[in-house]
Amino acid sequence: MSRTVVITGGSSGIGLAAAEQFSAAGDQVVLVGRTPSRLEEAARKVRNAEVLRADFEDLDQVRELAAKIRDRYPRIDVLANNAGGMVEHYRRTKDGFEATIQGNHLAPFLLTHLLRDRLTGGRVVNTASRAHMRGAPDPRDFAGDPRRFSSFPAYGAAKTANILFAAEAARRWPEITSVSFHPGVVRSNFGAGQVTRFFYKYAPFLVTPEKAGALLVWLATIDQIRNGAYYVGHEVARTSAPASDPAAAAALWDASEEATGVRE
Repeated sequence: MSRTVVITGGSSGIGLAAAEQFSAAGDQVVLVGRTPSRLEEAARKVRNAEVLRADFEDLDQVRELAAKIRDRYPRIDVLANNAGGMVEHYRRTKDGFEATIQGNHLAPFLLTHLLRDRLTGGRVVNTASRAHMRGAPDPRDFAGDPRRFSSFPAYGAAKTANILFAAEAARRWPEITSVSFHPGVVRSNFGAGQVTRFFYKYAPFLVTPEKAGALLVWLATIDQIRNGAYYVGHEVARTSAPASDPAAAAALWDASEEATGVRE
């Protein structure tokens, strides 16, 4: 049976690799990305995919994206919240938030809320990272302090937010299965600054996008999965203490609702 699969960050790397695998299985794929040229190239690789553009540093674009998806698809079987990345220097978005936490957490949080009714009985897979060990989000301050900004802790905090979001969604939305996962250290265009980008392109031990994409597909399709869990490979894994704190998850959820305007 064909599924409808929405993949953010779908124009390259893990998202594109997963999209190709879903498409090969006969699924309807919706590719979401920010860069038109990359989306055009991705569309040539993924059979029968619909391509939609949105910049997650603009929450109005996320709302427009959700409206387009809702107009076209009465049901979504899989939402892969895969978009995100590391920001080299402090940047505040037009919405007033630090760009790392908005692009990696607030935007997918908003998108998932706006698609919630379409996802009943479906699955949300959030691309997190072991980098979550390096930071924790502050739900009292999504704007951050430019004087204290550092790329890796900011990224780690955003990845902790991905894990907390999946865990809290499992508690609040039992009709939807939500998980997060570490895809491995993947060969990609990821990183902030020339040195980091060079590492993620050329280090010899990196995981291929195809292997990481296969893990995303596995998490989206296996029958037996632990709702709310964080996976490394095919196993449920332990997280840092901040990423496993139910009180922190609830506080982050409430603050994110207020920040994105979706308070229920």
